[in-house]
Amino acid sequence: MKIIVTSIYVQDQEKALEFYSKTLGFVKKHDVPTGEFRWITLVSPEDQEGTELLLEPDDHPVAKEYQKKLFAEGIPVTMFGVVDVRKEYERLLKQSVKFFMEPTEMGESTLAVFDDTCGNLIQIIQQ
Repeated sequence: MKIIVTSIYVQDQEKALEFYSKTLGFVKKHDVPTGEFRWITLVSPEDQEGTELLLEPDDHPVAKEYQKKLFAEGIPVTMFGVVDVRKEYERLLKQSVKFFMEPTEMGESTLAVFDDTCGNLIQIIQQ
């Protein structure tokens, strides 16, 4: 068994697609209309056959509540691995990404947390 798709609830799929592709650098894999929403998935440019990230609309009240509470508590919804957290932090700062936690060493890892502009906190980690 392997993970093929994981979801992130987003407030606006188009805005999320722009942020995750243009700002973070993920590659769009699928963009299929599904009624009033779309099945939008992205993949890492380094592993285009790997796990897909689904930009899931937060249209359901439970999804909205889940997303709001995690954000309010400062809990990231997911974690992305990077080679160099400090370098990625500087790159994203230049693109006006708002960080909630600057690069911080925690044991053998260094991590940082930022706002994805779509209702979520995202953690990046260098292990």
